[in-house]
Amino acid sequence: MSDTDYWFTRAEHDQRIARVQQILRSRGQDALIAFMPESMTWLTGYFTRAYGGFQFAIIPASGAPFVVLRDVEKFHFDRTSHYPDCAVWSDSDVPLQVGVQAIERLLGKQPKLAVELSAWTLSVANYLALKDALPGACIEDAGSMVAALRLIKSPAEVAFQRRAARAAEAGMQAGIDSARAGASERDMAASICSAMILKGSDLPGPGVLSSGERAFHLHGSYSDRVLETGDLVQLETTPNVRQYHARFMRPMKVGTATDEEYRLAETLIDIQDRALATVAPGVCAAVPDAIYREGILGAGLCSEYTNKTFYSVGLMLLPNSGETLSAVPESQWVFEPGMVFHSYVLAQGMGMSETIHVHDGGCERLTHFPRQLFVT
Repeated sequence: MSDTDYWFTRAEHDQRIARVQQILRSRGQDALIAFMPESMTWLTGYFTRAYGGFQFAIIPASGAPFVVLRDVEKFHFDRTSHYPDCAVWSDSDVPLQVGVQAIERLLGKQPKLAVELSAWTLSVANYLALKDALPGACIEDAGSMVAALRLIKSPAEVAFQRRAARAAEAGMQAGIDSARAGASERDMAASICSAMILKGSDLPGPGVLSSGERAFHLHGSYSDRVLETGDLVQLETTPNVRQYHARFMRPMKVGTATDEEYRLAETLIDIQDRALATVAPGVCAAVPDAIYREGILGAGLCSEYTNKTFYSVGLMLLPNSGETLSAVPESQWVFEPGMVFHSYVLAQGMGMSETIHVHDGGCERLTHFPRQLFVT
């Protein structure tokens, strides 16, 4: 038996399972079939870096979870899952058949199932094959059943995000230190990734990193481009600890900056400060969202502002880069204690952002780094 590597206590996982089971019983459903990798990990604890393979968790309306997985992942399952029941398939098997047999053994041939149909790991072919193999089953879309529960983080989850925030800060400092004329974006990325890994990040990715013309367009990735004096550099550091994320952006200029550029950065900071000051439990997301948009448009920084202003972050496995909740002008949802967001403001190639945690008294910044335009 290998040493265990549990991320959370069994009691915390039991509470998560119980909340899902309560929903299943209220809907008259026999089980959740969780294909989304985040759902499997959040509910059972099971994590493998090969989460993109065919695997799923069966969460019955009562009783213990059951996982279907590839045999080579059994080592990781035994180390991380609090619940030992599973069925494994090998490369000589038809994985879907193993999965169907497990469903029938646990739930019979005519179960009422809530299936995560939006999971990117559930192909159309496998979904259709699942329906064909279970002709007596009632298959309904689970929708946001688990995703909605994950929006409220426990103190243990936020603790991982606090650690990720420290790695993000180390990465940002490394980016500032390495953003010199003559250095390439690739040189910067190497320094950023190294700093974040050494500070505890489980993945190296620097996130958004682009310079020159590409800095004016969101979601640029590093290249071989060599920095020149006067370049604008856009950097967002996006580390995670146990796959729990924290991130933030800061703008940089290589070698020199104008008074107008300094004023732009100060304006963005002021807008963000005013928006975040309103975030508290019970406040509608449209309130700070409007402050962001009215501030940007009122200052004449953009002719239109279409970006979301908040999006939830937590347990996120690539390709997911955010959770299901975000703020736009039409948003009617309200902030609740335990929510964690990345909140950002962008204009003219400069980005200023923070990861924030909502608590009973308002919100706190998990990321702590000087807020300014950095001239490297």
